[in-house]
Amino acid sequence: MKIFSIVVIILAFALIIFNATQVNFDTPLEGNSSVALIGIVSGFCAIILMLIFLVSKKIEEKTKG
Repeated sequence: MKIFSIVVIILAFALIIFNATQVNFDTPLEGNSSVALIGIVSGFCAIILMLIFLVSKKIEEKTKG
């Protein structure tokens, strides 16, 4: 499960980098730039969720062991 979490984090970083290249910084809230910003935020959310999941698994291992 740890490998799956790491893969998801890496894919989320790739999503953030790709969407950062799609943002038009002159008008960031119009057209495809708004979709790219939503993609960036969703990538950060995925990373945060996976980090919370990894921490909870570490806590579970320590309480059982």
